[in-house]
Amino acid sequence: MRNLLFLSILTFLISSCTVVRQGEVGVKRKFGKLNTNISDAGLISYNPFTTTIIKVPVRTVNQEVKLNLPSKEGLTIESEISILYSIEKNKVPFILEDIGTNYERVLIMNVFRSAAADVTAQYMAKDMHSGMRGQIENQIKDRMHESLLERGFVIEKVLMKSIQLPIELSRAIERKLQAEQEAQQMQYVLDRERQEAERRRIEAEGTRNAQMILAEGLVREIIELRSIEAFRELANSPNTKIIITDGKTPYLINSQKD
Repeated sequence: MRNLLFLSILTFLISSCTVVRQGEVGVKRKFGKLNTNISDAGLISYNPFTTTIIKVPVRTVNQEVKLNLPSKEGLTIESEISILYSIEKNKVPFILEDIGTNYERVLIMNVFRSAAADVTAQYMAKDMHSGMRGQIENQIKDRMHESLLERGFVIEKVLMKSIQLPIELSRAIERKLQAEQEAQQMQYVLDRERQEAERRRIEAEGTRNAQMILAEGLVREIIELRSIEAFRELANSPNTKIIITDGKTPYLINSQKD
């Protein structure tokens, strides 16, 4: 009998306690009425016959949504979007009282669908697949933030994870990107050819200037001196040689004056 009584008391004590984890808050509801006092993480005791504990996450929540979005030209774009949001802790009791525990489906998702459709309808379909995606995400987030902040919801980020464009539009964008890449490649080739032509021009100009300088420096006295030096080198050579001269210079040089 004593063991049975002990087990009954132990069972009652266990059933009258609950644990609120980190990132959550607990709100007591007694006889259907919410208590505005919030219980932070830890062990909470309560009367299970009269009271229930509602646990609400106040950490950042990631809600993923698949949605068909309209574009400015009237196309339907398949998308997968993540909504990162959190709840202000001090407004949790009022959220539960006004909306209930299904606040995500009742409020957040409806506001998101409306804001997303309004924003994407102002953009072309290709914009959602380009660098303007970040701008679209920020506009959706701002619209949701305006509608939900007073209700206790903080919209942190809206991320367009994937965008599925119509097949023909996707092919058109791919062809355009390919054409742009080919144009850039052609421009690179042309720039390289221009640089090479400029290099050859400068090289030819340098060679021409060097020849002009050399020609201007070859006066008759220098030519005769070089001829004598060459004659000496031939004379010191042990090989048999024949030298043609006019008696004045080692080589036949037109020494007549005009």
